[in-house]
Amino acid sequence: MHATTGGGLKDTLDPHFPVSYPDIARVRQLFEPLMRFNSAFEIENGLAEEVEHNADATEWTFRLRKDLRFHDGRPVRAADLKASMERMLNPKNPATQASDIAAIADLAGSKVLDGRTYRLKLTSPYAILDAVMAGYALGIVPEDFDLKHPIGTGPFKYDIFVPGQRSRFLKFDDYWDIKATFEELVILNFSDDAAKVNALLAGQVQSLDNLPTYLAGAIESQGANTLVSETGGWVPFTMRVDTKPFSDNRVRQAMRLIVDRQQIIDQAFNGFGRVANDLYGPFDPDYIGNDLPQRKPDIEKARSLLKSAGYEDLQVELVTSTGVGAGAVEAASLFVQQAKAAGVDVRLNKVDGGIFFGDQYLSWVFAQDFWSTRLYLPQAAASSLRASPYNETHFFNEQFAGLIKAAQREVDPARRRRLVQDAQRIEFDEGGYIIWGFQNQVDAYSSFVTGLEPAREQPVSAFRFNRVRPVMP
Repeated sequence: MHATTGGGLKDTLDPHFPVSYPDIARVRQLFEPLMRFNSAFEIENGLAEEVEHNADATEWTFRLRKDLRFHDGRPVRAADLKASMERMLNPKNPATQASDIAAIADLAGSKVLDGRTYRLKLTSPYAILDAVMAGYALGIVPEDFDLKHPIGTGPFKYDIFVPGQRSRFLKFDDYWDIKATFEELVILNFSDDAAKVNALLAGQVQSLDNLPTYLAGAIESQGANTLVSETGGWVPFTMRVDTKPFSDNRVRQAMRLIVDRQQIIDQAFNGFGRVANDLYGPFDPDYIGNDLPQRKPDIEKARSLLKSAGYEDLQVELVTSTGVGAGAVEAASLFVQQAKAAGVDVRLNKVDGGIFFGDQYLSWVFAQDFWSTRLYLPQAAASSLRASPYNETHFFNEQFAGLIKAAQREVDPARRRRLVQDAQRIEFDEGGYIIWGFQNQVDAYSSFVTGLEPAREQPVSAFRFNRVRPVMP
Protein backbone atom coordinates (compact mmCIF):
# COMPACT_ATOMS: atom_id res chain seq x y z
CA MET A 1 0.00 0.00 0.00
CA HIS A 2 1.12 3.54 -0.77
CA ALA A 3 0.01 6.71 1.05
CA THR A 4 -0.15 9.74 -1.21
CA THR A 5 -0.66 13.40 -0.48
CA GLY A 6 -3.82 15.39 -1.21
CA GLY A 7 -6.47 14.73 -3.81
CA GLY A 8 -10.25 14.96 -3.52
CA LEU A 9 -13.53 14.38 -5.28
CA LYS A 10 -12.04 15.67 -8.54
CA ASP A 11 -9.46 12.83 -8.59
CA THR A 12 -9.11 11.23 -11.99
CA LEU A 13 -7.74 8.19 -13.78
CA ASP A 14 -7.55 10.04 -17.08
CA PRO A 15 -4.06 9.37 -18.49
CA HIS A 16 -3.87 12.79 -20.14
CA PHE A 17 -5.24 15.08 -17.40
CA PRO A 18 -3.70 14.26 -14.00
CA VAL A 19 -3.38 17.18 -11.57
CA SER A 20 -2.64 16.14 -7.98
CA TYR A 21 -0.09 13.72 -6.53
CA PRO A 22 -2.73 10.94 -6.24
CA ASP A 23 -3.68 11.44 -9.89
CA ILE A 24 -0.07 11.16 -11.00
CA ALA A 25 0.61 8.13 -8.81
CA ARG A 26 -2.37 6.28 -10.29
CA VAL A 27 -1.77 7.28 -13.90
CA ARG A 28 1.79 6.01 -13.76
CA GLN A 29 0.61 2.51 -12.83
CA LEU A 30 -1.83 2.20 -15.71
CA PHE A 31 -0.34 4.06 -18.66
CA GLU A 32 3.01 4.68 -20.34
CA PRO A 33 4.31 7.22 -22.87
CA LEU A 34 6.34 6.56 -25.99
CA MET A 35 9.46 7.97 -24.33
CA ARG A 36 10.34 8.27 -20.64
CA PHE A 37 12.87 9.70 -18.21
CA ASN A 38 15.15 7.39 -16.26
CA SER A 39 16.16 8.01 -12.65
CA ALA A 40 18.90 10.44 -13.75
CA PHE A 41 16.31 12.39 -15.82
CA GLU A 42 17.72 11.25 -19.14
CA ILE A 43 15.35 10.55 -22.03
CA GLU A 44 15.09 6.94 -23.10
CA ASN A 45 12.69 4.84 -25.14
CA GLY A 46 9.45 3.83 -23.48
CA LEU A 47 6.83 2.10 -25.59
CA ALA A 48 8.66 3.32 -28.67
CA GLU A 49 11.43 1.17 -30.09
CA GLU A 50 12.53 3.87 -32.55
CA VAL A 51 11.84 7.60 -32.92
CA GLU A 52 12.95 9.58 -35.96
CA HIS A 53 12.20 12.96 -37.53
CA ASN A 54 12.83 14.47 -40.94
CA ALA A 55 15.35 17.26 -41.57
CA ASP A 56 13.14 20.13 -40.43
CA ALA A 57 11.28 18.21 -37.67
CA THR A 58 7.87 18.54 -39.33
CA GLU A 59 7.40 14.76 -39.47
CA TRP A 60 8.03 12.39 -36.57
CA THR A 61 7.93 8.62 -36.99
CA PHE A 62 7.31 6.35 -34.00
CA ARG A 63 7.82 2.60 -34.12
CA LEU A 64 6.39 0.57 -31.24
CA ARG A 65 8.24 -2.21 -29.48
CA LYS A 66 7.34 -5.76 -30.41
CA ASP A 67 4.91 -7.80 -28.32
CA LEU A 68 3.43 -4.91 -26.32
CA ARG A 69 0.05 -5.76 -24.84
CA PHE A 70 -2.78 -3.89 -23.20
CA HIS A 71 -4.22 -5.03 -19.89
CA ASP A 72 -7.01 -6.92 -21.64
CA GLY A 73 -4.46 -8.98 -23.61
CA ARG A 74 -4.79 -7.23 -26.96
CA PRO A 75 -1.59 -6.26 -28.79
CA VAL A 76 -0.67 -2.59 -28.98
CA ARG A 77 -0.95 -1.48 -32.62
CA ALA A 78 -0.09 1.61 -34.58
CA ALA A 79 -3.84 2.16 -34.85
CA ASP A 80 -3.92 2.54 -31.06
CA LEU A 81 -1.02 4.98 -31.25
CA LYS A 82 -2.95 6.96 -33.87
CA ALA A 83 -6.06 7.05 -31.65
CA SER A 84 -3.96 8.07 -28.65
CA MET A 85 -2.39 10.92 -30.59
CA GLU A 86 -5.80 12.10 -31.73
CA ARG A 87 -7.03 12.09 -28.13
CA MET A 88 -3.92 13.83 -26.75
CA LEU A 89 -3.77 16.36 -29.59
CA ASN A 90 -7.48 17.14 -29.84
CA PRO A 91 -7.37 20.90 -30.49
CA LYS A 92 -10.59 21.41 -28.52
CA ASN A 93 -9.30 19.55 -25.45
CA PRO A 94 -5.58 18.71 -25.70
CA ALA A 95 -3.68 16.78 -23.07
CA THR A 96 -2.15 19.12 -20.53
CA GLN A 97 1.40 18.19 -21.54
CA ALA A 98 0.74 18.47 -25.27
CA SER A 99 -1.27 21.65 -25.72
CA ASP A 100 1.36 23.38 -27.85
CA ILE A 101 1.75 20.28 -30.05
CA ALA A 102 -2.01 20.17 -30.58
CA ALA A 103 -1.89 23.62 -32.14
CA ILE A 104 0.44 22.43 -34.93
CA ALA A 105 -0.58 18.78 -35.36
CA ASP A 106 -1.84 17.83 -38.80
CA LEU A 107 -3.82 14.80 -37.69
CA ALA A 108 -5.52 14.41 -41.06
CA GLY A 109 -2.12 14.24 -42.75
CA SER A 110 -0.66 11.83 -40.18
CA LYS A 111 -0.94 8.13 -40.86
CA VAL A 112 -0.28 4.55 -39.87
CA LEU A 113 2.62 3.18 -41.92
CA ASP A 114 2.41 -0.43 -40.78
CA GLY A 115 1.22 -2.46 -37.79
CA ARG A 116 3.74 -0.89 -35.40
CA THR A 117 4.62 2.42 -37.07
CA TYR A 118 2.87 5.79 -37.06
CA ARG A 119 3.98 9.08 -38.60
CA LEU A 120 2.85 12.34 -37.03
CA LYS A 121 2.80 15.29 -39.37
CA LEU A 122 3.12 18.85 -38.06
CA THR A 123 2.26 22.13 -39.76
CA SER A 124 5.46 23.70 -38.43
CA PRO A 125 8.75 22.30 -37.10
CA TYR A 126 8.97 21.03 -33.52
CA ALA A 127 12.47 19.87 -32.70
CA ILE A 128 11.94 18.71 -29.11
CA LEU A 129 8.96 16.42 -29.59
CA ASP A 130 10.82 13.46 -28.08
CA ALA A 131 11.24 15.37 -24.80
CA VAL A 132 7.55 16.25 -24.78
CA MET A 133 6.51 12.67 -25.50
CA ALA A 134 8.43 11.54 -22.42
CA GLY A 135 5.82 13.29 -20.29
CA TYR A 136 4.10 11.00 -17.78
CA ALA A 137 0.70 12.37 -18.80
CA LEU A 138 0.94 11.24 -22.43
CA GLY A 139 0.20 7.55 -22.02
CA ILE A 140 -0.81 5.35 -24.94
CA VAL A 141 -4.33 3.91 -24.80
CA PRO A 142 -6.34 1.52 -26.99
CA GLU A 143 -8.35 2.74 -29.95
CA ASP A 144 -11.62 2.13 -28.06
CA PHE A 145 -10.44 3.66 -24.77
CA ASP A 146 -13.16 4.03 -22.12
CA LEU A 147 -12.34 6.06 -19.02
CA LYS A 148 -14.92 4.08 -17.01
CA HIS A 149 -12.84 0.94 -17.65
CA PRO A 150 -9.32 2.34 -18.15
CA ILE A 151 -6.94 0.07 -20.02
CA GLY A 152 -3.28 0.81 -20.62
CA THR A 153 0.09 -0.92 -20.86
CA GLY A 154 1.47 -0.17 -17.38
CA PRO A 155 2.76 -2.65 -14.79
CA PHE A 156 -0.57 -2.68 -12.93
CA LYS A 157 -4.13 -2.84 -14.23
CA TYR A 158 -7.28 -1.17 -12.96
CA ASP A 159 -9.48 -2.75 -10.31
CA ILE A 160 -11.12 -0.21 -7.93
CA PHE A 161 -11.18 3.60 -7.82
CA VAL A 162 -12.93 5.76 -5.20
CA PRO A 163 -12.09 9.45 -5.82
CA GLY A 164 -10.57 11.18 -2.84
CA GLN A 165 -10.13 7.92 -0.93
CA ARG A 166 -8.48 4.86 -2.42
CA SER A 167 -7.70 2.90 -5.55
CA ARG A 168 -6.56 -0.65 -6.16
CA PHE A 169 -4.55 -2.09 -9.04
CA LEU A 170 -3.65 -5.67 -9.88
CA LYS A 171 -0.34 -6.99 -11.20
CA PHE A 172 -0.17 -7.17 -15.00
CA ASP A 173 1.51 -10.47 -15.80
CA ASP A 174 2.19 -9.64 -19.46
CA TYR A 175 3.97 -6.36 -18.75
CA TRP A 176 6.87 -5.81 -21.15
CA ASP A 177 9.39 -4.30 -18.72
CA ILE A 178 10.18 -5.07 -15.06
CA LYS A 179 7.21 -7.07 -13.78
CA ALA A 180 5.73 -6.23 -10.41
CA THR A 181 6.46 -8.56 -7.50
CA PHE A 182 3.36 -7.72 -5.48
CA GLU A 183 0.03 -9.05 -6.71
CA GLU A 184 -1.79 -5.82 -5.94
CA LEU A 185 -1.13 -2.15 -5.25
CA VAL A 186 -3.42 0.03 -3.16
CA ILE A 187 -3.03 3.82 -3.23
CA LEU A 188 -4.63 5.73 -0.36
CA ASN A 189 -5.30 9.48 -0.26
CA PHE A 190 -4.19 11.39 2.83
CA SER A 191 -4.86 15.06 3.57
CA ASP A 192 -3.23 14.88 7.00
CA ASP A 193 0.53 14.39 7.24
CA ALA A 194 0.42 12.91 10.74
CA ALA A 195 -2.11 10.27 9.71
CA LYS A 196 0.00 9.40 6.69
CA VAL A 197 3.16 8.92 8.75
CA ASN A 198 1.32 6.98 11.46
CA ALA A 199 -0.02 4.62 8.79
CA LEU A 200 3.55 3.89 7.66
CA LEU A 201 4.87 3.31 11.17
CA ALA A 202 1.91 1.08 12.02
CA GLY A 203 2.55 -1.10 8.98
CA GLN A 204 -0.71 -0.11 7.28
CA VAL A 205 1.16 1.25 4.23
CA GLN A 206 4.61 0.39 2.90
CA SER A 207 5.49 3.73 1.29
CA LEU A 208 4.48 7.37 1.28
CA ASP A 209 5.34 10.44 -0.75
CA ASN A 210 6.14 13.89 0.60
CA LEU A 211 7.32 12.99 4.06
CA PRO A 212 7.40 16.09 6.30
CA THR A 213 11.12 16.73 6.27
CA TYR A 214 11.35 17.35 10.01
CA LEU A 215 10.39 13.70 10.50
CA ALA A 216 13.17 12.28 8.31
CA GLY A 217 15.36 11.30 11.24
CA ALA A 218 12.51 10.37 13.55
CA ILE A 219 11.02 7.69 11.32
CA GLU A 220 14.40 6.05 10.83
CA SER A 221 14.73 5.66 14.58
CA GLN A 222 11.37 3.86 14.47
CA GLY A 223 12.38 1.34 11.84
CA ALA A 224 11.32 3.01 8.59
CA ASN A 225 13.52 4.41 5.80
CA THR A 226 13.75 7.78 4.11
CA LEU A 227 14.27 8.12 0.37
CA VAL A 228 15.94 11.39 -0.62
CA SER A 229 16.17 12.45 -4.27
CA GLU A 230 17.86 15.56 -5.66
CA THR A 231 15.19 16.83 -8.04
CA GLY A 232 14.38 19.86 -10.12
CA GLY A 233 10.99 20.01 -8.43
CA TRP A 234 9.82 23.38 -7.15
CA VAL A 235 7.07 24.80 -4.94
CA PRO A 236 6.78 28.40 -6.15
CA PHE A 237 4.82 31.37 -4.93
CA THR A 238 2.61 32.33 -7.86
CA MET A 239 1.70 35.97 -8.59
CA ARG A 240 -1.00 36.75 -11.16
CA VAL A 241 0.60 39.30 -13.43
CA ASP A 242 -2.77 40.36 -14.88
CA THR A 243 -4.26 41.36 -11.51
CA LYS A 244 -3.40 44.13 -9.06
CA PRO A 245 -1.09 44.46 -7.24
CA PHE A 246 1.06 42.01 -9.23
CA SER A 247 0.26 43.57 -12.60
CA ASP A 248 2.98 46.07 -11.63
CA ASN A 249 6.36 44.42 -12.18
CA ARG A 250 7.85 46.54 -9.40
CA VAL A 251 5.63 44.70 -6.95
CA ARG A 252 6.68 41.34 -8.35
CA GLN A 253 10.34 42.24 -8.10
CA ALA A 254 9.84 43.52 -4.55
CA MET A 255 8.26 40.24 -3.50
CA ARG A 256 11.20 38.36 -5.00
CA LEU A 257 13.58 40.51 -2.95
CA ILE A 258 11.63 39.95 0.26
CA VAL A 259 11.94 36.18 0.30
CA ASP A 260 14.82 34.67 2.25
CA ARG A 261 15.40 31.57 0.17
CA GLN A 262 17.96 29.87 2.38
CA GLN A 263 15.81 30.34 5.46
CA ILE A 264 12.86 28.63 3.77
CA ILE A 265 15.05 25.72 2.69
CA ASP A 266 16.56 25.42 6.16
CA GLN A 267 13.29 25.64 8.05
CA ALA A 268 10.45 24.57 5.73
CA PHE A 269 12.51 21.85 4.01
CA ASN A 270 14.86 21.22 6.94
CA GLY A 271 17.81 21.66 4.62
CA PHE A 272 16.51 19.24 1.97
CA GLY A 273 16.87 21.57 -1.01
CA ARG A 274 18.96 24.08 -2.93
CA VAL A 275 18.53 27.81 -3.42
CA ALA A 276 16.91 28.75 -6.75
CA ASN A 277 16.91 31.99 -8.71
CA ASP A 278 13.34 32.38 -10.05
CA LEU A 279 13.94 30.13 -13.06
CA TYR A 280 12.88 26.50 -13.52
CA GLY A 281 14.58 23.61 -15.31
CA PRO A 282 17.89 23.27 -13.41
CA PHE A 283 18.81 20.01 -15.17
CA ASP A 284 18.30 21.51 -18.61
CA PRO A 285 21.71 21.86 -20.33
CA ASP A 286 20.72 25.41 -21.37
CA TYR A 287 19.74 26.56 -17.87
CA ILE A 288 21.25 29.93 -16.87
CA GLY A 289 19.78 30.39 -13.39
CA ASN A 290 23.19 29.84 -11.83
CA ASP A 291 24.82 32.42 -14.10
CA LEU A 292 22.46 35.33 -13.43
CA PRO A 293 22.87 37.51 -10.30
CA GLN A 294 21.45 35.50 -7.42
CA ARG A 295 18.47 37.23 -5.83
CA LYS A 296 18.90 37.68 -2.09
CA PRO A 297 16.87 39.45 0.57
CA ASP A 298 17.07 43.22 0.03
CA ILE A 299 14.39 44.75 2.21
CA GLU A 300 15.32 48.36 1.53
CA LYS A 301 15.14 47.90 -2.22
CA ALA A 302 11.86 46.00 -1.86
CA ARG A 303 10.40 48.87 0.19
CA SER A 304 11.59 51.36 -2.42
CA LEU A 305 10.01 49.40 -5.28
CA LEU A 306 6.70 49.08 -3.43
CA LYS A 307 6.67 52.80 -2.61
CA SER A 308 7.36 53.77 -6.23
CA ALA A 309 4.51 51.47 -7.31
CA GLY A 310 2.10 53.05 -4.83
CA TYR A 311 1.89 49.97 -2.59
CA GLU A 312 3.77 51.20 0.45
CA ASP A 313 1.22 49.51 2.76
CA LEU A 314 0.56 46.41 0.66
CA GLN A 315 -1.91 43.82 1.94
CA VAL A 316 -2.32 40.50 0.11
CA GLU A 317 -3.76 37.05 0.72
CA LEU A 318 -1.56 34.00 0.18
CA VAL A 319 -3.47 30.76 -0.47
CA THR A 320 -1.76 27.53 0.58
CA SER A 321 -2.61 23.89 1.25
CA THR A 322 -1.03 20.69 2.51
CA GLY A 323 -2.16 19.27 -0.85
CA VAL A 324 0.61 21.26 -2.51
CA GLY A 325 3.12 18.97 -0.81
CA ALA A 326 5.50 18.69 2.11
CA GLY A 327 6.89 22.03 3.28
CA ALA A 328 4.47 24.22 1.33
CA VAL A 329 2.47 25.49 4.28
CA GLU A 330 5.65 25.97 6.29
CA ALA A 331 7.20 27.95 3.41
CA ALA A 332 4.10 30.13 3.18
CA SER A 333 4.16 30.78 6.92
CA LEU A 334 7.80 31.83 6.75
CA PHE A 335 7.08 34.20 3.87
CA VAL A 336 4.37 35.86 5.97
CA GLN A 337 7.00 36.63 8.61
CA GLN A 338 9.63 37.72 6.08
CA ALA A 339 7.19 40.12 4.39
CA LYS A 340 6.56 42.01 7.63
CA ALA A 341 10.09 43.40 7.49
CA ALA A 342 9.17 45.19 4.25
CA GLY A 343 5.85 46.44 5.62
CA VAL A 344 3.82 43.91 3.62
CA ASP A 345 0.82 42.36 5.39
CA VAL A 346 0.38 38.81 4.04
CA ARG A 347 -2.74 37.03 5.26
CA LEU A 348 -2.41 33.26 5.07
CA ASN A 349 -5.41 31.28 3.80
CA LYS A 350 -4.88 27.56 4.31
CA VAL A 351 -7.44 25.48 2.41
CA ASP A 352 -8.07 21.79 1.87
CA GLY A 353 -6.33 20.19 -1.11
CA GLY A 354 -9.67 19.50 -2.78
CA ILE A 355 -10.50 23.21 -2.63
CA PHE A 356 -7.04 24.37 -3.67
CA PHE A 357 -7.09 22.20 -6.81
CA GLY A 358 -10.83 22.73 -7.29
CA ASP A 359 -12.74 25.33 -9.30
CA GLN A 360 -10.50 28.23 -8.23
CA TYR A 361 -7.25 26.46 -9.12
CA LEU A 362 -5.20 28.59 -11.56
CA SER A 363 -7.25 31.65 -10.54
CA TRP A 364 -5.71 32.44 -7.15
CA VAL A 365 -4.12 35.91 -7.17
CA PHE A 366 -1.27 34.90 -4.85
CA ALA A 367 -0.75 31.24 -4.05
CA GLN A 368 1.57 28.27 -4.34
CA ASP A 369 1.78 25.18 -6.50
CA PHE A 370 4.09 22.24 -7.12
CA TRP A 371 5.94 21.21 -10.24
CA SER A 372 7.99 18.11 -10.95
CA THR A 373 11.33 18.13 -12.74
CA ARG A 374 11.08 19.19 -16.39
CA LEU A 375 13.28 20.54 -19.12
CA TYR A 376 12.89 24.26 -19.79
CA LEU A 377 10.94 24.29 -23.04
CA PRO A 378 8.29 21.71 -22.04
CA GLN A 379 7.88 23.56 -18.73
CA ALA A 380 7.47 26.91 -20.47
CA ALA A 381 4.86 25.39 -22.76
CA ALA A 382 2.98 24.06 -19.73
CA SER A 383 3.04 27.20 -17.61
CA SER A 384 4.28 30.39 -19.27
CA LEU A 385 2.47 30.88 -22.57
CA ARG A 386 -0.99 32.34 -23.13
CA ALA A 387 -2.40 28.95 -24.13
CA SER A 388 -0.52 27.00 -21.46
CA PRO A 389 -2.85 24.66 -19.54
CA TYR A 390 -1.33 25.63 -16.18
CA ASN A 391 -0.49 29.30 -16.57
CA GLU A 392 -1.15 30.01 -12.90
CA THR A 393 0.61 33.41 -13.05
CA HIS A 394 -1.29 34.41 -16.23
CA PHE A 395 2.07 35.50 -17.62
CA PHE A 396 2.23 36.52 -21.26
CA ASN A 397 4.99 38.35 -23.08
CA GLU A 398 5.04 38.56 -26.87
CA GLN A 399 8.81 38.52 -27.16
CA PHE A 400 9.11 35.63 -24.73
CA ALA A 401 6.45 33.63 -26.59
CA GLY A 402 8.24 34.25 -29.87
CA LEU A 403 11.52 33.00 -28.46
CA ILE A 404 9.90 29.86 -27.07
CA LYS A 405 8.19 29.09 -30.36
CA ALA A 406 11.40 29.69 -32.29
CA ALA A 407 13.34 27.44 -29.93
CA GLN A 408 10.77 24.68 -30.27
CA ARG A 409 11.23 24.78 -34.05
CA GLU A 410 15.02 25.06 -34.07
CA VAL A 411 16.82 21.81 -34.92
CA ASP A 412 20.30 23.25 -34.39
CA PRO A 413 21.19 22.84 -30.67
CA ALA A 414 23.50 25.87 -30.54
CA ARG A 415 20.92 28.23 -32.03
CA ARG A 416 18.21 26.72 -29.83
CA ARG A 417 20.41 27.31 -26.79
CA ARG A 418 20.65 31.05 -27.52
CA LEU A 419 16.89 31.33 -27.93
CA VAL A 420 16.19 29.43 -24.72
CA GLN A 421 18.60 31.54 -22.72
CA ASP A 422 17.15 34.79 -24.07
CA ALA A 423 13.72 33.57 -23.02
CA GLN A 424 14.98 32.78 -19.53
CA ARG A 425 16.30 36.32 -19.13
CA ILE A 426 12.85 37.73 -19.88
CA GLU A 427 11.18 35.42 -17.40
CA PHE A 428 13.82 36.27 -14.81
CA ASP A 429 13.14 39.99 -15.25
CA GLU A 430 9.35 39.98 -15.69
CA GLY A 431 7.86 36.62 -14.69
CA GLY A 432 5.24 35.93 -12.03
CA TYR A 433 6.98 33.10 -10.19
CA ILE A 434 8.98 33.32 -7.00
CA ILE A 435 11.06 30.17 -7.39
CA TRP A 436 12.97 30.22 -4.13
CA GLY A 437 14.33 26.67 -4.14
CA PHE A 438 14.55 23.26 -5.71
CA GLN A 439 13.46 20.58 -3.34
CA ASN A 440 15.24 17.41 -2.51
CA GLN A 441 12.26 15.09 -2.60
CA VAL A 442 11.88 13.27 0.70
CA ASP A 443 9.70 10.15 0.80
CA ALA A 444 9.61 7.15 3.09
CA TYR A 445 9.18 3.41 2.93
CA SER A 446 8.91 0.44 5.24
CA SER A 447 11.86 -1.72 6.27
CA PHE A 448 9.90 -4.67 4.85
CA VAL A 449 10.28 -3.54 1.21
CA THR A 450 13.19 -2.67 -1.07
CA GLY A 451 13.79 -1.69 -4.70
CA LEU A 452 13.06 2.03 -4.45
CA GLU A 453 15.83 4.36 -5.60
CA PRO A 454 16.27 8.14 -5.85
CA ALA A 455 14.73 9.64 -8.99
CA ARG A 456 15.01 13.21 -10.22
CA GLU A 457 11.63 13.30 -11.93
CA GLN A 458 9.01 12.59 -9.26
CA PRO A 459 8.44 11.16 -5.75
CA VAL A 460 9.01 7.53 -4.73
CA SER A 461 11.18 6.47 -7.67
CA ALA A 462 8.80 8.37 -9.97
CA PHE A 463 6.00 6.16 -8.61
CA ARG A 464 7.49 3.06 -10.25
CA PHE A 465 5.98 0.60 -7.79
CA ASN A 466 6.65 -2.37 -10.08
CA ARG A 467 10.24 -2.17 -8.82
CA VAL A 468 9.29 -2.59 -5.16
CA ARG A 469 10.06 -6.01 -3.69
CA PRO A 470 9.59 -7.56 -0.26
CA VAL A 471 12.68 -7.87 1.92
CA MET A 472 13.46 -11.55 2.20
CA PRO A 473 14.20 -12.92 5.68
